[in-house]
Parts: sequence; C-alpha cells; structure tokens
Amino acid sequence: MGEPMRRRDFLIWSAGALGAWPAVAKAQPSKRQRRIAVVAPGRTIEELKTSSYYLTLYDQLAKHGFVEGQNLVIERYSGAGQLDGYADIARTVVSSNPDAIFTTANPMTLAMKGATRTIPIVTIVGDPLLTGIAASLARPGSNVTGITIDAGIDLHGKRLSLLRETRPDASRLVYLASSSAWKQPQAAAVREAAQLLKLALTHVDLGSIFNGAAYSRTVAQIEAARAELLLVSDEPEHLSNSKALIDVAAGTRLPAMYPFRDLAVAGGLMAYYRDLHDALRQAGDQIAQILDGENPAEMPFRQPTSFKLSINAKTAQEIGVVVPQTLLASADEVIE
Repeated sequence: MGEPMRRRDFLIWSAGALGAWPAVAKAQPSKRQRRIAVVAPGRTIEELKTSSYYLTLYDQLAKHGFVEGQNLVIERYSGAGQLDGYADIARTVVSSNPDAIFTTANPMTLAMKGATRTIPIVTIVGDPLLTGIAASLARPGSNVTGITIDAGIDLHGKRLSLLRETRPDASRLVYLASSSAWKQPQAAAVREAAQLLKLALTHVDLGSIFNGAAYSRTVAQIEAARAELLLVSDEPEHLSNSKALIDVAAGTRLPAMYPFRDLAVAGGLMAYYRDLHDALRQAGDQIAQILDGENPAEMPFRQPTSFKLSINAKTAQEIGVVVPQTLLASADEVIE
C-alpha cells in the first residue's frame, strides 16, 4: 500500500490555538498524557482536522478534560476509500499502540478488531451484532464498543417507503453500494425491505475503491437496470465523494435516498438519517470513559432513539420530481 495510505498525522496545537479551551481546561482536573488514533475509512487527513463532525468529537473529549496539545495526542489515519487496504491501515495503527482507537464503518472496524484484541476501539457502525463486532449490545464482550446508526430492516423499509412517495408506481430500485457492502447484513435488510414493497432490486456495484471514476461507471449500470428509484448505501466513504455521488443521481434524474444529511445538503434529493453530531458526542463520551479506565467489553453500544428527514426541494425541481406536500410537511428540514 502507498505512503498516503499509511500516513499518520500528529497535530499539536499552538498556545494560541488553545485559547478556545481555557474554560474547559480549568474546569477539569489534571489528567495524564494520553494518545488516541482516529481512523477514517474515506475522509482525508485534512478532513479529520476540519470536519465539523470530528471537531464535535474533539470538543466532547475536551469537555471530559482530554485536550489535544495539552494532555492528548491524536494520530490521524485515512483509508482513502480503498477497502482492500483497510487491513494494512489497521496493522499500522495497532503497531503504534495507542491508548484507544476511534473509527467508523463495518469494514474498517472489523479490520481493526482483526488486528488487535487488546487496544480499546470505539466505533460508529450499522448493526454490530450481525457483523460479529459485538456479542450483545448491552455487553459487547470484547475490546470494541461504540454507537450504532442502524435500526435494522425497519430503517431501510422507512427509507424506501419515503423514497417511493416521490414515485408511487415505481417498481424498479437500484442500490448503490460497494462490493463489500453488498455482502453485509445491511444489504440483506435492503433486499428484504425491497421485497416487502414489491420493488425489483438491482445492486449497482462501486467495486472496492471510492473515487470519481467508480461513481461515473455506475451510470451505465443504472441505465441498464431501467431504474426508477435510487437508494444509496450507508457507507461513510460516500461523504468524501459527495459531488461525484450527487452527479450520478443528477445525470440519471432519479429520485434518490441518502443515509447522511450532508448528502442532501450537497444536492441529493432526500436523506433519512441519525444525527451524526449526536453520535460523535456519544463516541467522545465513550473514548473518555476508556481513557479513564473503563472496560469496553462492559460498555453498552448506544442505539439511536430518533431519525431525521431532510428534503432538497431545489433538487426535486431540477430533476422534475414532485414531492408530495404531506412528505414535505413531515420533513425535519426542507432545503430550498
């Protein structure tokens, strides 16, 4: 694997940058120096420094007294959206022996768990039970705990039901996902939900690398399937390729459902999702608990209590989709 895939980044803030945290630092008791690894499947190193989601994570850690540049070192790693390289990234991370690891997505989490059974891992994933990440939600039973953003088939059924309201007579659905995701439990839940709604389902395969070329190649597959609706997998690697992804839907003029709010804001038609800022805050709480000595095997996976719906009315107009007023009225956010 190339050097960018192995890249680690140590960001030590200057005294001036620490000015944002004085109240936090003074309010917390002194804690000894700790070191964590933050590993993103698709985000770049720069995004790990500047993304509002990761800033939420770091802010939550600071509220617990772990302040980067004072008593916390953060090593940042990017998988660059290359699924075949995740095992190499995991070995590199584990070889540095951090006090804890934070990551997201089933493939990267499984790679991390495969590389270490001792270093605590906090993750944000779909269903940790079906993938073997945890023995139970209440007591994970290993070195991995975290946050689940999945509510099983009910979540995928809800996404499909909302999407179908834009074309009630639709009968053909395409599911845009990597080769890896198509083999995972979430895809099985999508297949079951599609069957219940009497939608013929076709997997549109992104392969094993998330990049512009991979998304561009899917257009021909979508057209060949004579698709009427598009469902996007809940893989976080999509977030670093939002323009290429949105261009696919725009080019095919299909109503599309996304798993993250950011993708609706970027021009996707609609998203039904768990609040990721809330998930990152909870992950920060768990990392802090681990750094204070708690055992991840005894820390329950935290489950979603609610989901939100965002609809991009401008995109609907551009692709010629009439969103029912009842659907617009039920949305948590309508982007004009």
